[in-house]
Amino acid sequence: MKIVAKQGSCADAPAGYVRVAFTDKPKGTKRFVEKNGIETLEIGIGTEAATHRQFIILCRSIIATAKAHKVKKIALELPDLTDERAQIAAENFEMANYEFNHFKTKPKEGWAEVEEVLLYCSSLKSIEAAIKKGQEIGKGVNACRTLANTPGGDITPSTLAKAAKEAVKGLPVKVTTLGEKEMAKLGMGALLGVAKGSSEKPTFTIMEYNGSKDAPIVLVGKGVTFDSGGLNLKPSNGIYEMHMDMSGAASVIHAVTLAAKLKLKKHVIGLVPAVENMPGNNAYRPGDVLKSLSGKTIEVINTDAEGRLILADALTYAKRLKPAVVLDVATLTGAALSALGLYASALLTRDDALANRVSVCGEASGDYVWRLPLWEEYEDLIKGTFADVANIASGAGGRYGGAIEGGVFLWQFAKELECPWAHIDIAPRMTAAPKEELSKGAAGAPVRLLLRFVEQWTK
Repeated sequence: MKIVAKQGSCADAPAGYVRVAFTDKPKGTKRFVEKNGIETLEIGIGTEAATHRQFIILCRSIIATAKAHKVKKIALELPDLTDERAQIAAENFEMANYEFNHFKTKPKEGWAEVEEVLLYCSSLKSIEAAIKKGQEIGKGVNACRTLANTPGGDITPSTLAKAAKEAVKGLPVKVTTLGEKEMAKLGMGALLGVAKGSSEKPTFTIMEYNGSKDAPIVLVGKGVTFDSGGLNLKPSNGIYEMHMDMSGAASVIHAVTLAAKLKLKKHVIGLVPAVENMPGNNAYRPGDVLKSLSGKTIEVINTDAEGRLILADALTYAKRLKPAVVLDVATLTGAALSALGLYASALLTRDDALANRVSVCGEASGDYVWRLPLWEEYEDLIKGTFADVANIASGAGGRYGGAIEGGVFLWQFAKELECPWAHIDIAPRMTAAPKEELSKGAAGAPVRLLLRFVEQWTK
C-alpha cells in the first residue's frame, strides 16, 4: 500500500480517489454514497472525540470498508492529526489491508486490497516521517502474522530458524542457531524432552542486534511449531490452529527485525526455542522427570503443558547474556483466554515498575495487557512430588488459575536472572477478535508492544 501525505483538504483529491467523510452518526456506522458525482465513504464517529483505542479501530475500519467495496484508492483527512496519530494510522492501515492469501488462487480481478491512500493534513512537517515509520511497523506486524499463519507442515523448528535468518537479511543482526547436539551439550533437558516425540529436530535461535553497548534487552518467544498436546493429545476442537503455537517466537523475530530496521540505539537479543510437540514413539510421558538447564528437575504431569518447559531452558540461557531486562512471550494457556477474553494478553511479573512500563506500552501500541497476580501463595501449586517442580498443578488447586500457574512455573527459573522479568501470555491474542477490523487468522500481537518497550527502555 502506498500512503502519501498531502497538504490541504480532502476536497482537493484528484479524480479516481474515493473520499472518506466522517459523520456524527454512531461509531461504526458505514455507508458508501455518491455526492455531487463524487464517490464518498461515510463513517460515523459520533459527536465526542475518539479515544486512542477508538482511533485505532477507526483507522482499520476505513481500510476494511474500502476493501469490502473493492475501492483501490482513497483520500481522507484524519481529525487532530499529530505525528503520533499519523504513525498509528499508518500502522493500522497496513494491518487492516492484510490478508493471508498465500495458499489461495489469485482471482482474475486481483485481491480486494487498498492500493493507495492520500492523507491530507494542514502541515506536512514531520508527518511524512511518522507515516513511513508507521508503515514499517505495520508491515513488521503483518510479517509476524504471515509466519504465524503458515501451516505447521511448512513451518517446523528448522524452517522457523531459517525464517529468522531471512527476516534480518541485509540487517546488522547476528543469528546463531543451536542444534540438538549443542543443546544436549549445554544441558537443555526440558526443551529436548518436549522434542522427543517428533521426527523434526528442535532448534534454539539467538538473534542479536547490537545498536548500543548497553546490557541487552532479552526477548524470549515460545516456538512450538505445532502442538498436538503430545501423549496428552488435544481434542479435535482444540487442535485446530495449533500451528500458531509459535506466535510468541514470530513476534520476537519481527520485533528484533524492526529494532534493526528502525536503527534503534538499543541492544536487543531475541531467543527462539523451537520444537514440535508430537505423540511419537519416543515422546516424553506423564510421570517423566526432565532435568532443565538450570539443574532443577521437572516432573511431567501433562505433556500438553510443553511451552513452559522450553521457555524454562530459554530463561536460564538468558542469564548468561547478562540482560538488563527479560520479557518472554508465549501462547501459554487457554486459562488466560478464559480469564481475559479476546482483547488483552495476560501480564505476570513480580516487578511493579516493569509491570507499569509494559502496561503503558501496551495501551499506547494497541497490544493491550492486563496484569494477573504472581504471589508466593501460588508457588505451592507447582511443587513436584518426585522432582523439584511439576509442569502443572495437581490436586484441588489444579482446577483454577491456570494462567497464574504457568507464570509461577516460569518464575521458578526467572528468579535466577538477577534482572527484571515479565511473562506475557498472548493466548487470548493469538488470533484476531471480532470487531477489531482485522482479517481472520493471526493478530500479530505483541510486536508493537515489544518494539515500543525496546524503544523506550531505560534502566
